Amino acid sequence: MKGKYLYAAVFFICALVVGLTYVASAPSVSELTDSAEHSLVIGGETVRVTIADSDAARAQGLSGRAGLAENEGMLFVFPQDGVHGFWMKDMLFSIDILWMSVDKEIVHIEENVSPGTFPTSFGPKIATRFVLELPAGFVKAHNVAVGDTVSF
Repeated sequence: MKGKYLYAAVFFICALVVGLTYVASAPSVSELTDSAEHSLVIGGETVRVTIADSDAARAQGLSGRAGLAENEGMLFVFPQDGVHGFWMKDMLFSIDILWMSVDKEIVHIEENVSPGTFPTSFGPKIATRFVLELPAGFVKAHNVAVGDTVSF
């Protein structure tokens, strides 16, 4: 009888270790929620992004920054799908804005949105999970289009 329980305990521990190893190695969206820099691939280009995953970070966004480097952006990560409108409050430069579904498919794009458009709000009429802000002209320069998928 002891052997049966010992076997079950060893099996359970092995299954737990294998499961935890798989979970630790599997990439997930939750890895993006640490307000650090990450890389993603869009239009065949690797872009270094800062993650905005809290209400405060999303509200601040790129406001007050002088600009973005050519392959730099900000990825807004929302905890659930929603209709996320963006405006250019306190922005000092133009940007391209891309909205993506939970499966990272681009569903809406606004190009060359300038600070002068404030207080107009931009966005799709459908729910999205991610919003990516890139330097103005990135979308055109790299032939990015609705329906493309972003890798991260």
